[in-house]
Amino acid sequence: MSRSAFVLQEMGLSPLWRPRGEPGIQDSPVNLATPPAEAAAVATVATPPRAAALASTAPAAEPTTVEVNEAPLQAKLPDVLPIQDWDSLHAHVAACQRCELARTRHNVVVGRGNQQARLLIIGEAPGEQEDRQGLPFVGKAGQLLENMLAAAGIHSEQDVYICNVVKCRPPGNRNPAPAEIASCASYLQWQIDSVKPDLIVALGRFAAHTLLNSQAPISTLRKQLHHVQGHPLLVTFHPAYLLRSPGEKAKAWQDWHQVKCQLAG
Repeated sequence: MSRSAFVLQEMGLSPLWRPRGEPGIQDSPVNLATPPAEAAAVATVATPPRAAALASTAPAAEPTTVEVNEAPLQAKLPDVLPIQDWDSLHAHVAACQRCELARTRHNVVVGRGNQQARLLIIGEAPGEQEDRQGLPFVGKAGQLLENMLAAAGIHSEQDVYICNVVKCRPPGNRNPAPAEIASCASYLQWQIDSVKPDLIVALGRFAAHTLLNSQAPISTLRKQLHHVQGHPLLVTFHPAYLLRSPGEKAKAWQDWHQVKCQLAG
């Protein structure tokens, strides 16, 4: 059994995570090697048998014509930051005292991956493990995200740059406040402008609402192709939500299949 097939089986998503009419996912080049410990971690959050049975009967995602919306980035600060390059960005974020999160953080979390990637993934805010390591998506939610990317044939280091709307962890993993989102808006804007991605994926409600300046529910924003300042954008569930609601993994795969199709097109 290939690594991708093993990951999908452990997540309780096989065979749904293999799009119909296409070569098997295992034929896609995936260079991400998951140590046994990580595979075990994913196995602990696999879909329960009943949810897996329901997922296996759901229709496979099909390419569809999607609605295109144009929206500006919310709460962008004036362009007064003397940020010249990525090192400068990291230095500015590390020294940032714009909001109360600076008092409680252990580390700022700027981003990781290919700074010229075709795919830009934007989440909500760092969690406990991210705050300790200074990198986004390194906890259980990050493990699930890595495996979803691998199953879609997307290399997390070569093909992706990952960051968050907020660069410091809100205490207790609470939702970020509007003022905190606004304080980081110019950092996020610089990242979008510098990466120049072919596609942006917003993970979860806060990222989608911030980028699209919308309060619409995820159920409305999914499966539509939006545009932010000329960049195509798709919305999907945050992997932390999928850990709490494993029955939604089938819908998440439909979203990631659409991401794959969008990048291939």
